[in-house]
Amino acid sequence: MSFPNVKGVTYTGPPLKGAQLDILSEPAVKFIAALHRTFDPIRQQRLNDRHVAQRRLDAGAVLDFPAETAHIRADPSWVCAPPAPGLEDRRVEITGPTDRKMVINALNSGSKTFMADFEDASSPTFLNMINGQVNLYDANRRQIDFESNGKAYKLNDKIATLIVRPRGWHLYETRIRVDNRPISGSMFDFALYFFHNAAYLLSHGSGPYFYLPKMEHYLEARLWSDIFYFSQSYLGIPVGSIRGTVLIETLPAAFQMEEILYELRAHSSGLNCGRWDYIFSFIKKRRADKSAIMPDRSDVTMEVGFMDSYVRLLIQTCHKRKVAAMGGMSAQIPIKGDDAANERAMAKVRADKLREVTAGHDGTWIAHPLIRQIAEEIFNEHMLGPNQYHVLREEVKVAGSELLNTTVKGTITEGGVRGNVSAALSYCAAWVSGNGCVPINHLMEDAATAEIARVQLWQWVFHGASTSDGTPITADWVASLIKEYLPGVKKIGGVTETHADIAAKYLQSEVDKATRGEYCSDFLTSDLMKYLDAPATSKL
Repeated sequence: MSFPNVKGVTYTGPPLKGAQLDILSEPAVKFIAALHRTFDPIRQQRLNDRHVAQRRLDAGAVLDFPAETAHIRADPSWVCAPPAPGLEDRRVEITGPTDRKMVINALNSGSKTFMADFEDASSPTFLNMINGQVNLYDANRRQIDFESNGKAYKLNDKIATLIVRPRGWHLYETRIRVDNRPISGSMFDFALYFFHNAAYLLSHGSGPYFYLPKMEHYLEARLWSDIFYFSQSYLGIPVGSIRGTVLIETLPAAFQMEEILYELRAHSSGLNCGRWDYIFSFIKKRRADKSAIMPDRSDVTMEVGFMDSYVRLLIQTCHKRKVAAMGGMSAQIPIKGDDAANERAMAKVRADKLREVTAGHDGTWIAHPLIRQIAEEIFNEHMLGPNQYHVLREEVKVAGSELLNTTVKGTITEGGVRGNVSAALSYCAAWVSGNGCVPINHLMEDAATAEIARVQLWQWVFHGASTSDGTPITADWVASLIKEYLPGVKKIGGVTETHADIAAKYLQSEVDKATRGEYCSDFLTSDLMKYLDAPATSKL
């Protein structure tokens, strides 16, 4: 068997075999091609719209709630689809990549749902992407059991409901081309999971459920809606079978939450506070604004003004439209061998989850199975029913200026600069090596947290910031820190000297842009994609 011969479709990835080729069947590839030919021109337009909007912001435009959709926000009559089977109670959602062991452990974790992540927690080597599809196909059919190092991994009788996060609109699946153009990573991930699993899940009392990342405009939500309608028709699936939860993780999307829900109302299952990407977007979208300089990453908490405003508005919006308002991720993970440090970390998790449930969230995210009990106990105590849709937060009045409030208590410290260099350098090296979810200094770092580290370093150099003790943050200082941390990065499991050198040169190149008065890149994942599935001798 080989990659199917479909007119206009070419494949340049690694050799495939067995179940990988079953996933990339001829009918599935034809479905991918149909999605690409129908919707990719619209996706390209939406991506161009992002660049146009960014140029306006760079020139001094101020984000606000769209005037053209005021009637949608003012209309109290419309609501979204009711919760689909398995999504009625989402008090604890575990997230993670799609490798076989992780899928089994997450589904067995006792969490209500599991978000299997093809995006920020995954490095999109082609084998990672296609093997992830194999694993989810097998998990849905309860044929995923396997043994490793003498230990058996198998699904429990009761498992979490599966939700899949495809890649964002900006990412490409470069190893497959249709009509000589690379296809969308979003469409590829969605298409394969939907094609192989939608009918099966519906026949077994569940459905095809998705998390939709990194949207910046309600027209991007409309594109997803159009794809959902098209796909259900293509496979003869009942309309309204799909559910999509949108991550509000970009600053522009915070001004369009009701519009995004409206566009997806027949398929919506709510919104999620994607906090880390949201901080990243807040910095990046306001890159030209010197008043938007942020202090150490650790100081930008959910309690600061612009984050608290976004949370309150999201909860109010979701409950007004009868869908879930999901909380976000605590980055802390259990610390082995240091009980005191572990208790401090878990205390932060407890405080974060208590803040979420008392604010009115209907559920929360965790990154590690051992944190599930902490989150569940807090939500069980304060959320007696399956959700809090009845908590309408009608007292909330959030002005656009509150979403843009740059007042953040904190300072830039040497430790903050060092932490950003270490996190960005380590994550980029691991990502290029094929690992998209990396524990660093007892925090689970993924692409979102690494992006904060990267753009903060750029921002501090670009705007001439200094640390609290008066040390100027310069490209030369960052270069010396990269050199200092590089030997340790090379010891990360799976990271070779080549991977580490690619990461070091990339991070330095981003900071060097600041010294030339240039803006940072939009996404490190887009920049580094060319090094995945490339020969080990690749150079930057």
